[in-house]
Amino acid sequence: MHASGFCERSVEYCSIEYNRSINALYQSVEFGVYNMTIEIFPTPQWLSDAVFYQIFPDRFCKSRQNTHVATFAPWGSLPTAHNVMGGDLHGITAQIPYLQELGITAIYLTPVFMSASNHRYHTDDYFRVDPLLGGDVALRHLLDIAHAAGLKVIIDGVFNHCGRGFFPFHHVVENGADSPYREWFYIESLPLYPYDESQPAGYAAWWNLRALPKLNVSYPPVRQFLLDVAQYWIEFGIDGWRLDVPNEIADHEFWREFRVTVKRANPEAYILGEIWEDASNWLDGTQFDAVMNYPVRRLVVDFFATRTGSAAEFSAGIECELQRYPSEHAHAALNLLGSHDTERFLTLAEGNADRLKAAVLFLFTYVGVPCIYYGDEIGLQGGKDPLNRAAFDWDVQHWNQSIREWIIRCAGLRQQFSALRQGVLSIVHARNASRTVAYARVLGREILIVALNASDEDATIDMLLSGLGIEDEMLLHDQLSAWSYVVTAQRIQRVKVPANSGAVLLVSRR
Repeated sequence: MHASGFCERSVEYCSIEYNRSINALYQSVEFGVYNMTIEIFPTPQWLSDAVFYQIFPDRFCKSRQNTHVATFAPWGSLPTAHNVMGGDLHGITAQIPYLQELGITAIYLTPVFMSASNHRYHTDDYFRVDPLLGGDVALRHLLDIAHAAGLKVIIDGVFNHCGRGFFPFHHVVENGADSPYREWFYIESLPLYPYDESQPAGYAAWWNLRALPKLNVSYPPVRQFLLDVAQYWIEFGIDGWRLDVPNEIADHEFWREFRVTVKRANPEAYILGEIWEDASNWLDGTQFDAVMNYPVRRLVVDFFATRTGSAAEFSAGIECELQRYPSEHAHAALNLLGSHDTERFLTLAEGNADRLKAAVLFLFTYVGVPCIYYGDEIGLQGGKDPLNRAAFDWDVQHWNQSIREWIIRCAGLRQQFSALRQGVLSIVHARNASRTVAYARVLGREILIVALNASDEDATIDMLLSGLGIEDEMLLHDQLSAWSYVVTAQRIQRVKVPANSGAVLLVSRR
């Protein structure tokens, strides 16, 4: 079948059969002159309870197994584009109790495959875990221990481009037009010059970076190779894929094949795309489960960290983002305050931990799946790449314990109340003057009102609660303080919202 055109053509559904054994919806469709079957799988059920922790493996924890592997840069030295500090998968495994104490239930690892870069987005071998991380054995051990502790693990898939050390590319460099791998890449001229900047590269590369030859995914052998990679590691035991710049593989049919391949191997695997803007074309139910929620992150940074966004802009923005995608995908979105691709939130907030804590409260009470970037919980700072990839400081005396304890508390609230994980969100208050926003999370009879204050002054607010199923004389108890409020004329008045913090009000009857 042709790789393009699915979203532009009409689709006539001829029959639907639900197969409960693999929890998939099979749809027989008429597609132009083609007849085909599409398997539509729901988003994983475990996501509604998940709290993710993103780890840059080289910088999180260095195990004793890795002390004699090679010569590393000193742990905690200034991060650069090329230095390697020796964090590994055994180190991550050793810290699973630490993650559990934090309230983490799932781990997202940036690339772990063999590579000549510290970030490993320059993939050299898609079927081998980097020896500097402990190799395949270390990943096997991590998965076994994590799964035994109830944690999921997803890894980064870099399928748009490879590294210069990828064997098929190296074969073309050595053999030119005689290489049977020449169609795997976008060859423009021969010979290739992957290192000599004085010569034309001779091939297409991601962002014209010679270290990242672009893969020709439309070529059937490449396509099958990548699908084999996807299936292999799911069967190995990973719980999903985070896909690097998948929108730059502008081939929706490939991603449909990818989804079917992954979900047949594990229907509960998470497929997460890194798309920074509108991802509607990839969230049609046949491709990704969700995307990293960078648009919401921008709103959060503007409102809580830099204070450049108003309460009205923030509330309107999150309402707009919630309406952008179907509910299933919105609830599966990975919500983040920062990542390996952004400045750290605390740095953007000029080191103000209270602003970070206010944003954390939003993160854990908003629709979707919260994700903590490693080190944010102890007050780690860092500017743009590579400064945002500093080594985790394991000296407890250097930790900002107030941030860490607040994250634990917010994770506990999210775990305690189903409405914070699965409920519908409705804005009930937004006031620019006091920089306060409030919204309801409603799931059946469980109702919570979350009020947030993005200012340095305490605030008191009034809220109209009509249309939420809240009746007069009901009580609202703040889960973060001892304050309670009574509903009168569908309103609650003088709600106390501390500076750079909030209130989480549980509705109950007298």
